[in-house]
Amino acid sequence: MKYLVPFLVLILFSASCSKKDAEKQADIDDQIIQQYISDHNLSATATGTGLYVVIDEPGTGSSCNESSTVRVVYKGYFPDGGIFDESSASGIEFGLQNVIKGWTEGIPHFKEGGSGILLVPSALGYGENGGGPIPPNSVLIFDVELLDVL
Repeated sequence: MKYLVPFLVLILFSASCSKKDAEKQADIDDQIIQQYISDHNLSATATGTGLYVVIDEPGTGSSCNESSTVRVVYKGYFPDGGIFDESSASGIEFGLQNVIKGWTEGIPHFKEGGSGILLVPSALGYGENGGGPIPPNSVLIFDVELLDVL
């Protein structure tokens, strides 16, 4: 029992620090996204989760949801313009439940034929660990066009 109390205090302290770190990173990400929106004169809508969506063309075809399978043409890049990934002109097919949270939440803002930009905070991307060519805590920007809801 004498070890249990210090252990619980340590766990609560760690959780508190981790929450503060996440909130600090969310603020940093939001500043980066806001600056990008301003620098590129974009009209973006905040979703409330940190994600911002720019709808250039809403689309007129079928809608999708978080569990849909879709085919999308995309280009992913960092706020400085460096491209880290892009699809072919014919697009790529995937289930929205199998991608980063920013896509799961963002793609359903478009109907088939729709296009725009997703401005994804790190928590809805690859987070504090990063992945592949994406460093930890990276804001990601995607030009997207929803070709098909399958």
